[in-house]
Amino acid sequence: MLALSPRDAVAGLSTRADDADSLLGARARGLPLRRVTLETALSIRPQLVVRIYGGDARLVHALERRGVRVLTLEDAEDFDGVRRNLRRTGEALGEAAAADAMIADMDRRLARAAGAWRGRRAVYLTPSGFTAGPSTLPDAILRAAGLVNATTRPGYSEAPLERLVLEPPAAVVTAFFDTQTYANASWSPGRHSAMRKLVRDRAVASLPGKLIACANWGAAEAAERLAAEAPR
Repeated sequence: MLALSPRDAVAGLSTRADDADSLLGARARGLPLRRVTLETALSIRPQLVVRIYGGDARLVHALERRGVRVLTLEDAEDFDGVRRNLRRTGEALGEAAAADAMIADMDRRLARAAGAWRGRRAVYLTPSGFTAGPSTLPDAILRAAGLVNATTRPGYSEAPLERLVLEPPAAVVTAFFDTQTYANASWSPGRHSAMRKLVRDRAVASLPGKLIACANWGAAEAAERLAAEAPR
């Protein structure tokens, strides 16, 4: 919504819209950040509410009963899901051409990234100790750059630190290590000496959190950056 709407048409954004891992955090600054409640939504009289996850399902029904249009986007697991979200949002905002242009740019980035790593196996790793397998956008990013995901368990799961240390993967792709909130938290596995050594010795690329958070189109740039690190 923030990418496609005129700035003066944005009546409110999530309270996380200007966080460090927000792709358009700089653009969100100065716009009203609002809690997701029925009272808040009705007080600003929106014509359209765009949501992707979180909030109470009863909120959606309450808004719709009062004539507010609600667009619920999917938590995209691949680039086709990102494309669908962009198209649906563009259509809802009357900005279909702008959405198509964003999709075309995304597809150009993916074309440049394709096959770069020539099938090398890699593990995706975050400082909070999680990895990602099939049916996730990080998996789609690895595959888009020509990597094979060594994590075969679908979805997100806690990375098996002991196994990774005893049987280190050939390559590690990190993400969110640029976000101090996660990387420096006292509870974070990213602070474990063995984890730090694994990342130091095996990381082939570090992806900014803002390119991966919330399944946005920045994932194509993440794939392009990952491909740029491939050996020539």
